Amino acid sequence: MATRISDNIRLGTFVLGGLFVLVLLLYMIGRNEHLFGTTYVLKARFHNAQGLVKGNNVRFSGIQVGTVRKITIEESTQIEVTMSIDKKMRRVIRKDAVVSIGTDGLVGDKVVDITPVSLICSLARDGDTLTTKPVVSLAALLDTLDHSGRDISVIASELKMTVQRVNRSAIWSLLDDSTVPADIKVTLSNIRQASGRASVMAGGLDRLVQDMRAGRGAAGILLADTVLAGDIRQAGKRIRLAGETADSLIGTLKNVAGDVQAGVAKNNGVVHALLYDTAIIEKLNTSLDHIQKGTEGFSQSMEALKHSFLLRGYFRKQEKQKKKNK
Repeated sequence: MATRISDNIRLGTFVLGGLFVLVLLLYMIGRNEHLFGTTYVLKARFHNAQGLVKGNNVRFSGIQVGTVRKITIEESTQIEVTMSIDKKMRRVIRKDAVVSIGTDGLVGDKVVDITPVSLICSLARDGDTLTTKPVVSLAALLDTLDHSGRDISVIASELKMTVQRVNRSAIWSLLDDSTVPADIKVTLSNIRQASGRASVMAGGLDRLVQDMRAGRGAAGILLADTVLAGDIRQAGKRIRLAGETADSLIGTLKNVAGDVQAGVAKNNGVVHALLYDTAIIEKLNTSLDHIQKGTEGFSQSMEALKHSFLLRGYFRKQEKQKKKNK
């Protein structure tokens, strides 16, 4: 009888212990799933859930703060994810926080990541829908890598063709020429020398400008001498007046030439008579002949007077005087 009671006590103790362990496990599971704690609901909408399922963890800045409670299809392109968040996060998560779907590790379960943005936005309330960030899928990444690989292949092929062209061109022979570096050094040396000369010339020009401003040197005197400047202005005025006078004289000559041309065209005037009137020309020739004859007669008369006994002494005195003067 005592043994039977002892067995019953052991059985009861074992059952009570098992029930206690079962309740503890249920509590731990429920606590992990936020079944027994105080929570509030936040929502997010995605175009692609990326394999997210009910019960996946929700993290805020890498810290687990809740679980996925429900996933529903709102529209043909919208999937709403309802999250149970620990009420302690009411004072942390704000309305401008960004929600995205990530992976726990490299190939682990899907998780929902909540990333804070600012500290000035108002806090999120129960039932609010947060902003989401587009999910980058592994397939999209592989597709992008595939396109990048193709582009790299094309670039490598074109680069190979370019290198082959360079090897066959004159550029490669120029680069392979051992005398080119020496020529480049000589050219650079000449450039440095030319630069030095240009610097010296610039310094000389600067000094020349300073001397001109200070009134030193011929150019400075010309620029600084106000009397000379006045003389130059007066000379310019005289040249301008001489030009005006020359213009007037040219105009007068043009008028005279016009009058002469008009007289010649109208068969009158002195010029026309001198050029075309034969009677006047004959009279002029006759007058010139008479003048020449008169001159010859005068010369003969003077010669006769020199030999005359009355004036012979006078002319001799004149000749002696001329010889003395010589």
